Amino acid sequence: MILPIVAYGHPVLKKVAAEISPDYPGLREFIADMWDTMYVSDGVGLAAPQVNRPVRVIVIDASPFADKHPEAIGFKKAFINPVLYKEEGEEVSFNEGCLSFPGIREDILRKSVVYVKYFDENFQEHDEQFTGIAARVFQHEYDHIEGIVFVDRIPSLKKMLLKRKLTDISKGDVEVSYKMLFPALKKGRK
Repeated sequence: MILPIVAYGHPVLKKVAAEISPDYPGLREFIADMWDTMYVSDGVGLAAPQVNRPVRVIVIDASPFADKHPEAIGFKKAFINPVLYKEEGEEVSFNEGCLSFPGIREDILRKSVVYVKYFDENFQEHDEQFTGIAARVFQHEYDHIEGIVFVDRIPSLKKMLLKRKLTDISKGDVEVSYKMLFPALKKGRK
């Protein structure tokens, strides 16, 4: 099932998400719905808060970057209750976008190496290191479960310049090709 993506301005995007247990109701179906939603929206990652569930679940398929970034080859994973416990390496700038912010792209600085503990969809525990674009996509999605959105990582002046676009997104005054939930949408407008 395709779930609506929550747009900027919705309170769920600013909450720290809760951990879940293996008996979380409908977990397998929810993860399958997240994959379907991410693919139909042309995303490379999706965090549960972006589909209005304040839980620590992330899906990532970085394969669209595989032609220029070898670390993205085969990088398709579901993360449950991830913990990013170490970042290192140089800070690298990359032009990021976000499904919750259609039409906005900004250069974001992130560390090039991360260390992560997480459970997969079978609740098997992993402790892994990710580098390059895999580390970047993970950090972007991890921010979502920590209540951080990518525009929180840009300078205040740039964010001020985006204020109008951000307001338009929250109202639904934006062209988008996938289902979205707009927090400030006026009643009666479709």
